[in-house]
Amino acid sequence: MSTGGIIGIGILVVIVILVIASISTYNGLVTKRQNVKTQLSQIDTELQRRNDLIPNLVNTVKGAANVEKSIYDDIANARTKLAGASSVKEKDAANTELDGAVSRLLVVAEQYPTVQSNSQFRDLTVELEGTENRIRQTRGKYNTAAGEYNADIQKFPTSLIANMTGFREADLFKADDSATKVPTVDFSSSTASTK
Repeated sequence: MSTGGIIGIGILVVIVILVIASISTYNGLVTKRQNVKTQLSQIDTELQRRNDLIPNLVNTVKGAANVEKSIYDDIANARTKLAGASSVKEKDAANTELDGAVSRLLVVAEQYPTVQSNSQFRDLTVELEGTENRIRQTRGKYNTAAGEYNADIQKFPTSLIANMTGFREADLFKADDSATKVPTVDFSSSTASTK
């Protein structure tokens, strides 16, 4: 075999290895991107579950407590925004807004013993708490999957394949700004308060 033939076979082998490596890298990225989408779908499932619980909770409170109409309006508006949210950032913002509105409803409900003693209210708040925990867990799983995917598309040589084939960074769920502030507890007055 001539030297040119050996070089030709060598080049062909290198090209085949590069093509196989590129295909393998691409398929790995597809798998990781699909995992990110699956985790986001799990979050959507839990958000929908919570969204389905909230009207029952609102109706239970509405029947037994005098709650400002603005709280009901805030809940309805936040639920509408969450239903229409398509990006992770939009879902995160709408979810934070809904959390705040539901929290205000629960604070008002605490002032009414008839609401607190209502078994349906207690059951719904337990279900809501469980759903909130599942939302936190699925967000953590999503962020882990998205973080691994984001790291992979930035690593060389995977980044070359990712850029050529349109893989883009996945957004992460972030803590609300208020969650990063340490609350101040003041025991100097007769009743303790947090600020």
